[in-house]
Amino acid sequence: MSPSALSSSVFNVTVAPPDALFGVLAAYKADPSSQKVDVSVGAYRDNSGKPWVLPVVKKVDAILKDDPTLDHEYLPITGLPEFTAQSARLVLGATADAIKNNLVASVQTISGTGANHLGALFLSRHPPTTSAGPTTVYISSPTWPNHKQIFTNVGIAVREYPYFDPKTLGLDINGFLGTLESAEPGSIILLHACAHNPTGVDPTQDQWKQIADVMIRKNLFPFFDCAYQGFASGDLDRDAWAVRYFLSKGVELLVCQSFAKNFGLYGERAGALHVISATKEISIAVKSQLAVLQRSEISNPPAYGARIVAKVLNDPALFEEWTNDLKRMSGRIQEMRKALYDKLVELGTPGTWNHIIDQIGMFSFTGLTPAQVGKITKEYHVYLTSNGRISMAGLNTNNIDYFAKAVDSVVRTA
Repeated sequence: MSPSALSSSVFNVTVAPPDALFGVLAAYKADPSSQKVDVSVGAYRDNSGKPWVLPVVKKVDAILKDDPTLDHEYLPITGLPEFTAQSARLVLGATADAIKNNLVASVQTISGTGANHLGALFLSRHPPTTSAGPTTVYISSPTWPNHKQIFTNVGIAVREYPYFDPKTLGLDINGFLGTLESAEPGSIILLHACAHNPTGVDPTQDQWKQIADVMIRKNLFPFFDCAYQGFASGDLDRDAWAVRYFLSKGVELLVCQSFAKNFGLYGERAGALHVISATKEISIAVKSQLAVLQRSEISNPPAYGARIVAKVLNDPALFEEWTNDLKRMSGRIQEMRKALYDKLVELGTPGTWNHIIDQIGMFSFTGLTPAQVGKITKEYHVYLTSNGRISMAGLNTNNIDYFAKAVDSVVRTA
């Protein structure tokens, strides 16, 4: 019987719903309006609305292309050593005791998504020993949509902790701490290191200390997702403060690290996973188990993006250029936050808009309702996710007035 003659299938499967974010992007691309504005994309755009290749990345790209020793052989299973070592120093701090004492097991991953997956898979096989029952992870409400799927895929139960307060458009610190207090010992707590996605709301340093105090007392395991170091504030150390504070308390933890945003290497998928253990011997064992898991899934991580990052992180002059590029990107986003806030105040838009400038990083939870989102898309060709989240990188001096007036209109009428 030919394949075309088959009348039934062994697969009992239905069509999955489309990814919401990519659905918005597809609708934007199909819209013929000359006034359309895309504030959904999770990637940096320059003031012309175009992708921006960092000057330091262009420079290193040319260096690598002219390197006669460069080949395309496999990397080690755990990645490029000069990449993973410097990546750990970048996020944990070059002088961290954990690095000095060889307590860090680092593995190169398929960007931050791969780091989250490998970290979740590892914890599903080797849960915290303080856990009294089935392993559970607590994620913020809301969070990056992939978080829930990643943990569910490896069999870890997912619960939520309150994070965003729609009344104040800020952090629900009391709800957050209350849930931590009630969590079972050994539970995994997923924390955004900086520039919380999707809200742009970060705890203050005092609030981070409160969070750490409860987690340490309750024997909860910190699982950090660090996708925006240096991109959020323009200051690499400031954006890594929470991770380093937990580390200073001597706790074991896990950090997922992405170089998509802060290097503009979205398609190169350069990332790292760092697991900090209590002893050197445990760290060696952890890395060996991570290598086993990595080998079974991707065999070896991709080389090119890691080579670019490693070149920059290991060269003081290139590193300085990179920090200037980071300040340029983060500075433009901060300027757009201030400009949007000023425009809304000038228009007398109903409500308070301080959250626009209080939030940090690429994303902002505007407070727009689903009905208002629908109206702003239909009538003004402005594309954003239904929960009112916008990417500040989508705003520029050419569309900020139009966008602000569109927001003002739907707030008044929808």
